[in-house]
Amino acid sequence: MTLILLALNKGKIDNKPLFHSWSFGKINYQLFGIGLFIIILGYVIMAAGETESIQSVKVAPLILILGYCFFIPAAILVKPKNKA
Repeated sequence: MTLILLALNKGKIDNKPLFHSWSFGKINYQLFGIGLFIIILGYVIMAAGETESIQSVKVAPLILILGYCFFIPAAILVKPKNKA
């Protein structure tokens, strides 16, 4: 029984806090926040316009594409130079 517990605990002794082991830095969280803001803005613009208006049919979807296809992937893929 003791041998099993030792095997389970092997390699789990890590005194680093959780967030220091992540590879995301300050720039990643900033890009994610900007992306989230742009996505919310796109949905607000879409909801504020009439059903067949340029605002709801063309502008808001372009803003949403910018948020979903540029900022969110950039927040995941950008490697920070130094973690903050």
